[in-house]
Amino acid sequence: MASNLKNLSEFNRKNIPNASNMRFGIVVSEWNEDITNALLKGAYSTLIKHGAKEKNIITHYVPGSFELPLGAQLLLDTNKVDAVICLGCVIQGETRHFEFISKAVADGIIRVELDYNTPVIFGVLTTNTQQQAIDRSGGKYGNKGDEAAMSAIKMVALKKGLMK
Repeated sequence: MASNLKNLSEFNRKNIPNASNMRFGIVVSEWNEDITNALLKGAYSTLIKHGAKEKNIITHYVPGSFELPLGAQLLLDTNKVDAVICLGCVIQGETRHFEFISKAVADGIIRVELDYNTPVIFGVLTTNTQQQAIDRSGGKYGNKGDEAAMSAIKMVALKKGLMK
């Protein structure tokens, strides 16, 4: 459905598993920090709202979205987390740089996820304008950070359920 028709962060909260026994890593890009900090606020509050303990949420920063996959990998190597949420924002500019960064980040995140057999969530905005990023980081279309946290909780629950 087109984003101009609804708040993208609306979901049935009744179907969200309890996260009290889950550990999360969050890797946040410092580039476009107004946007990424809003994404972090959404993700963090959503995790807490669904039972995650503050001591079980580990947050680290990386310079830009391009560094998110390595940040996730380092977090998985050094901490026992059930999932990593990657938060970033890439805004279209006048050159093709946007395309290269966006693809590299997406490819890197899925590679880490599959290599580690651990949920690594793509919470990266790839927008045409600053306003679109604002609208999706707590604005009129919701907060992609909320959605990323929900995905992390659900994927951890799925993995734990299947591994029993």
